[in-house]
Amino acid sequence: MTGPEQEISAAFPFEPHYAEVRGSMMHYVDEGEGRPVLFLHGNPTSSYLWRNIIPHVSPAGRCIAPDLIGMGKSDKPDIAYRFFDHLAYLEDFIEKLALEDLVMVVHDWGSALGFYYAMRHEDHVRGLAFMEAIIAPFTDWDAWPESARRIFQGFRTPDVGWDLIVNRNFFIDRILPASVVRPLSEEEMDRYREPFLDPPSRKPLWRWPNQIPIAGEPADVAEAVSQYHEWLKNTDLPKLLFHARPGFLVQERALEWCRRNLDNLEQVDIGEGIHFIQEDHPHLIGRELARWIEELA
Repeated sequence: MTGPEQEISAAFPFEPHYAEVRGSMMHYVDEGEGRPVLFLHGNPTSSYLWRNIIPHVSPAGRCIAPDLIGMGKSDKPDIAYRFFDHLAYLEDFIEKLALEDLVMVVHDWGSALGFYYAMRHEDHVRGLAFMEAIIAPFTDWDAWPESARRIFQGFRTPDVGWDLIVNRNFFIDRILPASVVRPLSEEEMDRYREPFLDPPSRKPLWRWPNQIPIAGEPADVAEAVSQYHEWLKNTDLPKLLFHARPGFLVQERALEWCRRNLDNLEQVDIGEGIHFIQEDHPHLIGRELARWIEELA
């Protein structure tokens, strides 16, 4: 890359689209034509996370970026918002849009949903691009990044976690900006806050950290992640891994595991980054994604 990096825009200039899924409306971005490229976000974000990446990729394919149920501009039905709830809505969303030959671009909980979907529907998937992904269950708390171990233990403590995330909006106001190298602007922060302005709307934000498979709990999520962890070692689907330094979920140990165990893997070192690397290097990610997608047969 030569010359200065492009500006990172706070704007979200996309026409809104909605699909009715299980009686609720799911919002999504739909830009470009051709092979579908499905962008899946995690906690506490939305399709807004991909805003500076999609314009690079839309000339190479049809970019579809849903807001997970209860998040972004999607409806907030009265459900538990566990991993398998999100999976059910996502699978029905993909079926509703009749998406096949998918390139999946996944991050955070979007990676767990995307990997599990791809394992179950490999004939519908053409490639996997992932970043800061949940690649395996965490054997115990020592396997969780030390910098966030205490606060995530708090998130999983009854009453304490609810107060932090639901009453005090800690995940958005503190965890999100602390996981980006550059300072997020007030406009960007307000865009991320917008879907969760009142405490009742924040239930999905609280549920997600309680779904992280640590020391075998929750058992059903730990089993699902274990299954796709094994599948990733055996599938020859093309894979593109973006990694940053120091990273959060994908630090050196996870990166080395990917290098040793994943076939048909291309890696892109994007430089400095923590967890929400789309906010630090969107244009590099977008350009590399577009190149890789165009090279897929």
